[in-house]
Amino acid sequence: MSNRNGARSGIVNVAILGCGRIAHHMAQTLQGMSRDERYSDLIRPYAVATRADESRARAFADQCGFPHAYGSYEDMLADPEIDLVYIATPHALHADQAIACMQAGKNVLVEKSFTANETQARRVLDFARQTGLTCTEAIWTRYMPSRQLILDVLGSGEIGTPRQAYANLSYPVSGKARMTDPAMAGGALLDVGVYPINFIAMAFPDAGIERTVSSCTLTDRGVDEQFSATFWLDNGVSATIDSSMVSVGSRQGVIQGDAGYLIVENINNPERIDVFDKDHRKVRSIDVPKQITGYEYQVVSAAKAILDGHVECPEMPHEETLRIMRVMDSLRAQWGEVYPFER
Repeated sequence: MSNRNGARSGIVNVAILGCGRIAHHMAQTLQGMSRDERYSDLIRPYAVATRADESRARAFADQCGFPHAYGSYEDMLADPEIDLVYIATPHALHADQAIACMQAGKNVLVEKSFTANETQARRVLDFARQTGLTCTEAIWTRYMPSRQLILDVLGSGEIGTPRQAYANLSYPVSGKARMTDPAMAGGALLDVGVYPINFIAMAFPDAGIERTVSSCTLTDRGVDEQFSATFWLDNGVSATIDSSMVSVGSRQGVIQGDAGYLIVENINNPERIDVFDKDHRKVRSIDVPKQITGYEYQVVSAAKAILDGHVECPEMPHEETLRIMRVMDSLRAQWGEVYPFER
């Protein structure tokens, strides 16, 4: 079986562009999916590529059970058997690499942040619409079942009318070169801050931002080290977020209403949702479904979009990717943070 997006026989051959930490996490996911009867007829781990280092690519492929390894991105993109490329490189490279993949006829799953700014994102998504290829952002929390579980609590009225929200994600990751390099769009915002922003956007999908107040500390190289922001939404909710690449954070998401509140443990990969009444008594705890790693949901969505001939995934439509990029651009504008390639 084939379709206009190129997948054959209902099985999507997945390749990984890049061999860093997050690429290994995706490789582990794909291997787990290939052994899971829920996904084994949909997904096949196929290839991995690095830039000018075939021995590293081969070691990665052997370790992770991928049959093909390429020492250049160009060689991998020339393989006609590849249906979907997962892009696992620094933010500043995403736009050009996504377009190169689509020029080669490959659908793309682009690791968050989708690109370094909205202008780049529009260029990528315009190209996807022109080619008819599937292109979607790999912000895994958007695809997880926990998203609907949170919305179900809010819709139940258990916490009353939401009035305040808070979300944090912070990790001490400033030792990684890409995190501190402005040329790679380094900083806390695009790497960890994108999750609290998405948490608020998913909890209140129909709300717009009326006003934003934010501040940050910049490193001596000019990238944001840690920041906080408060968004006043047009539904009456004030939402405060913070992120840091130099501290350990609570990773919690909290939504407070006039009759109670909920707490999400680990907004980066939700583990549990606790619901409390107005007297701070825990009403119930909601566990999320067991998963391989949590990455499988975005892979399934991308594969189904390919097989159905869709250019985007319903969990993260193109307009929503653009909206999140626009929010992050506006924060950087408040801070005076400009990447070298934007000047």
